[in-house]
Amino acid sequence: MGLEEEIEEIEQEIRETPYNKSTEQHIGRLKSKLAEKKEKLARRQSSSGGGPGYAVEKTGDATVALVGFPSVGKSTLLNALTNADSETGSYEFTTLDVNPGMLQYRGANIQLLDVPGLIEGAAGGRGDGQEVLSVVRTADLVIFVLSVFEIDQYERLHEELYKNGIRLNQRPPRVSVRKKAKDGISVNASVELQLGEETIKSILREHGYTNADVAIGEQVDLDRLIDGIRDNRVYLPSVVAVNKADLVDPGYVETVHERLRAHDIDPEEAVFISAADERGLDSLRETIWAELGLIRVYMDKPGRGVDDDEPLILFAGDTVGDACEKLGGEFRDRFRFARVTGPSAKHDEQQVGLDHELADEDVLRILTTN
Repeated sequence: MGLEEEIEEIEQEIRETPYNKSTEQHIGRLKSKLAEKKEKLARRQSSSGGGPGYAVEKTGDATVALVGFPSVGKSTLLNALTNADSETGSYEFTTLDVNPGMLQYRGANIQLLDVPGLIEGAAGGRGDGQEVLSVVRTADLVIFVLSVFEIDQYERLHEELYKNGIRLNQRPPRVSVRKKAKDGISVNASVELQLGEETIKSILREHGYTNADVAIGEQVDLDRLIDGIRDNRVYLPSVVAVNKADLVDPGYVETVHERLRAHDIDPEEAVFISAADERGLDSLRETIWAELGLIRVYMDKPGRGVDDDEPLILFAGDTVGDACEKLGGEFRDRFRFARVTGPSAKHDEQQVGLDHELADEDVLRILTTN
């Protein structure tokens, strides 16, 4: 039996096994085996090669992946937002290779990747799906591009990303595992767990642990526990862009909203656009900026003053040390101290160190040794 058949067999057993306390351990072991076999399959497909690859060099300040089924308008949207020139047509599978473009917004260069149409079964290797998904894993933000008439595609797209270890709009589970030499498996939790201790231990054994200390800092289900143990999931924010909104009859709008809510998407948070007519794109640009969590830091350069034209683009939470790294390693190596004026400073020209957290529109001056 091949790996694909083994995966399908395990998935079927999980579906057919009712979940309760008596089956919890069994289902946990099945899900652990499933995760291992899927990763083994992905490694095999990745190493086997064959056909064109989809490796794209990350450039700019952040990377956004446009994900959607064929013919939803991703290429048209990319062209409207960037300087790319992607050939588009009215037939399916127009985009055969990853097509990058650069969105310039608020001084940032944001790389947009129009990946080939993501189809059902991509996580299992259909339609060059593994290559597509590997590109998505390297992004900083995922934009689901949906046709206003096919909102239900969201569920299938989301599932394909989930199967490939991409977790959207989640934080990593507070689960840590530390191997030890003896004394078996010890479970320490800061909350009263709903999962049984023996279930947790059996899942750890399924992952090869015989002696380990496990710390759990939140309520977790089987899937979140396995995510924490494997520690190879990618956690990304996502946005839903509903395309072809100009074609919607006013009487159909509430139906669209109902379908969005059915997939736990707040219609107020979805961005309605018409890529062909370039409507709603300002709102989409602003949403991309906000979801990426980008900030602008204006450098005060010796002898030249503050550079208002080309800010240094960082992520929210970045520090002076991160700014030094982006400017070049020599800034960190020769760093003495910095002075900050702006939202993150207690006062103008505040003297700070490498660990000072910067904020949007700060002015930063770095002083170095000679």
